[in-house]
Amino acid sequence: MSASGAGQPSAMIPRDAGAAALRPGLVPSPDVLTLLAELQAWAEAGWLRRLDSAFARFVLELCPDAGAPVVLAAALTAHLEGQGHACLLVEDLLHDAEALLGWPAAAQAPLWALMSTLPAHGADWLQALRASPLVSVVGAAEQSSPDTGAPPLVLQSQRLYLRRYWRHEQAVAAGLRQRLLTPQAVDEAAARHWLDALFPDAGSTGPDWQKLACALALRSGLMLVTGGPGTGKTFTAARLLALLFAVDPAPQRLRVALAAPTGKAAARLRQAMADALAALPPALAEAPPLRDLAARLGPAHTLHRLLGARPETRRFRHDAAHPLPLDVLIVDEASMVHLEMMAALLQALPPQARLVLLGDKDQLASVEAGAVLGDLCHGTEAGRYGPATAAFALAVAGQALPAAFVTGGPPLAQQTVMLRHSHRFGGPIGELAAAVNRGDALQAANLLKATPLAALHWLEAPSAAAVVRLAVDGRTGAEGGYTGYLQVMRQRPENGDTADATVFQDWVLLVLDAFDRFRLLCAVRDGEWGTVALNAAVERALASAGGCVRHGPVFEGRPVMVTRNDPALGVFNGDIGITLRPATPGAPLRVYFRDGTGLRSVAASRLPGAETAFAMTVHKSQGSEFEHTVLVLPSEASRVLTRELVYTGVTRARRQFTLVTGRSAALAAALAQRTRRAGGLLEGLDSLDGGDSEPGPPAG
Repeated sequence: MSASGAGQPSAMIPRDAGAAALRPGLVPSPDVLTLLAELQAWAEAGWLRRLDSAFARFVLELCPDAGAPVVLAAALTAHLEGQGHACLLVEDLLHDAEALLGWPAAAQAPLWALMSTLPAHGADWLQALRASPLVSVVGAAEQSSPDTGAPPLVLQSQRLYLRRYWRHEQAVAAGLRQRLLTPQAVDEAAARHWLDALFPDAGSTGPDWQKLACALALRSGLMLVTGGPGTGKTFTAARLLALLFAVDPAPQRLRVALAAPTGKAAARLRQAMADALAALPPALAEAPPLRDLAARLGPAHTLHRLLGARPETRRFRHDAAHPLPLDVLIVDEASMVHLEMMAALLQALPPQARLVLLGDKDQLASVEAGAVLGDLCHGTEAGRYGPATAAFALAVAGQALPAAFVTGGPPLAQQTVMLRHSHRFGGPIGELAAAVNRGDALQAANLLKATPLAALHWLEAPSAAAVVRLAVDGRTGAEGGYTGYLQVMRQRPENGDTADATVFQDWVLLVLDAFDRFRLLCAVRDGEWGTVALNAAVERALASAGGCVRHGPVFEGRPVMVTRNDPALGVFNGDIGITLRPATPGAPLRVYFRDGTGLRSVAASRLPGAETAFAMTVHKSQGSEFEHTVLVLPSEASRVLTRELVYTGVTRARRQFTLVTGRSAALAAALAQRTRRAGGLLEGLDSLDGGDSEPGPPAG
């Protein structure tokens, strides 16, 4: 291995440093020892996780003869899983490692110094992996999982997986495949009658994609509905539920559940569904079985609660052996659902149950590995419907699909609809979101600088102090900062400690609503522009302004974000609440959360790992909306600053959006960078029946 240069990790590593953690008597080859030392140094520099370098040592313990390419591939596969990838593409490692890993400039020389000592051709790497006892080699179309106790790595085509994530991907593909290829009987005449009643104004200016989605959902156990904010995803799902109840011969038997990845998203889904059902045409609302539909739905659940999360384990109460008692499941914010969770969900869902996934394919993917919705919705803009789907759309929905959308495609495309018209984002925020989604940095900048101050604003700030002032006082023409919710807190009902329970709960809801009108969203956790520093700075500023005052780690008015799932308490990662004095005199502080049924509360002392939530990451904000959203982009370049991150931040805003940047080039740099996630989910689904088939013809 060539020298990496002064100041680089490999220039200071003793040759035997990598052997320090190996069991006595294990003596790898010199090149592997050097590799282990390099991986250890990279972990110390923060380029790798320590877990990744430890995994390299683990596989070497399993196979002392493993060569350097296999050991390095194992470490980087583990590392990429932590970055959200389901697998490592070997060719990407050899030809585009900088983009793949996203490491800082200081890491490039050590990386390529190491790579120069290893095989230069992908065929050599693949041969080494196939020959290694650490790797199970499976065929491109293989669906069965390696036996328990099999090697820790799986190679499929050019994709190298950690075995667990290969199993998750296979489980998701199998679950979707089963639903796609099981046609449902459809009474076309009855469906047409009810669809026309549910969508009386459809098709006047082109395809009504909402009506089409409801029609297509009837003929299969799977339906994907994607679209940006305000395109009517939950409205469509509510009409679909009404349709399912209307056409079912025994609607009273239908068991329906609503779910979302976070508590906030679940509560919003339940409210949006209730509003959409309340807006049913009067004639339908009075007709059984639709009259009591909203009341029958019950609360929406987080996916963890729905599946029955168990403390201190990744397993759930519901699985293939103990399926969910459901006929219809609607999941909102599906872009946040990671590969492992989707696998668990599909395994727990009965084979005959319908699954409807709603989400915005252009939002950030899940924090954990996989980009399930993005993969499944690939190519949705083009439609790719086949002739049978076009005929069904015309007969059942009265929708004539334009020829440009009838080009033929795989079964998944036949059960996917993209909603294309926003009913809420028609103004400046909608225009900005569209420009960001196109990667049009010039148009985005023009909108931010030229739009009237009330809607959009771009603040270029030399330091994060400007963000803190904005958080406290707001800005001209926009929803104010956090002083607003503190004012509502001061309006606690008279004799609040003995106030009527309903009055107290109404006040708590007002506090939560006031807090949710404004939010700081950050791209990163650490540094001057990250959530940790900004939360502390905002807290100090509010205390100086006479707002919430800290009396220890727990204080009244503290906004709290849950950081771990706790089924026993009924709180889950990402839930946000406010710390308040309860109505009972002398009772300790409690954290109040909004959920699908109203309010729930937990003693503040039982949430020791919770974080202050004046500022939150964009990832954690998914499933939420705020009247005024402030997106903070740091001055330092980072691989996390992507087009999807900015788009997600913009679309959290209902009425006002403010962009704060530490450098003027931050916006353009972010829009030029796309999120890339490696995986093979779509390949398996697109290859069904030759890649140009549809579900079987619906039976009347």
